[in-house]
Amino acid sequence: MIEASGLAAITAISHGFFTREGGVSEGIYGSLNTGYGSDDDAARVKENRRRIAYRLGVGDDRLLTIHQWHSSDAVVADNPWNVRKPPEGDAVVTNRPGLAVAVNTADCTPVLFSSGDGRVVGAAHAGWKGAIGGVLESTVARMKALGATDVHAAIGPTISQLNYEVGPEYRAKFVERDAGSERFFIASEKPGHFMFDLPGFVRARLNELDLASIEDTGLCTYADEQRFFSYRRTVHRGEEDYGRQLSAICIKE
Repeated sequence: MIEASGLAAITAISHGFFTREGGVSEGIYGSLNTGYGSDDDAARVKENRRRIAYRLGVGDDRLLTIHQWHSSDAVVADNPWNVRKPPEGDAVVTNRPGLAVAVNTADCTPVLFSSGDGRVVGAAHAGWKGAIGGVLESTVARMKALGATDVHAAIGPTISQLNYEVGPEYRAKFVERDAGSERFFIASEKPGHFMFDLPGFVRARLNELDLASIEDTGLCTYADEQRFFSYRRTVHRGEEDYGRQLSAICIKE
């Protein structure tokens, strides 16, 4: 489990960017795969999530993820739900102690949030579609609606610019919306292609939200196979599936 120092200083909360280590899954899912959307054995995924819930100090039925679909939707968690049939969205926030809100990632950017007093927390899954579509803005707006004033954010392990090559049409989507987005792309060795700085883009969006603090773990999921799952690494190897790692935060009871 990786902690952000800024969030760790807020004593009312627990949080963690969990790695792929310390679970019971095997093979390409080894070992702390938390994605029910994978083809991993569901009983092993459940046990992996139970271990994370225990580490956070909550019951395993109170570790809440959502059905992510690269949207800008942020969901409010008031009570536990069935994680096998969760609400759709790409962020989840709560002001209820003892509920851990979480997102799964495997290259996309996880961002954890907390109010300075630890009374409102949130977790967001920011792939490029969600980031450009406003999922970070939606998360902070939901938190403020629940009473958050000063909001702190931490960017978790995600694919780095060095390992994220995209085509020209991809860059065009960003530049068409904002010409300033060109700074997040550098030319790759492949003609007409670019290396995209997803965490840099995420941080820039967060900077516009006037947050109390923004911290970046600076860890690359693609480059560190021992600690992280990576969708893009799986594609490059022609593997049939991939695991997911969890990023979670909760208000202590």
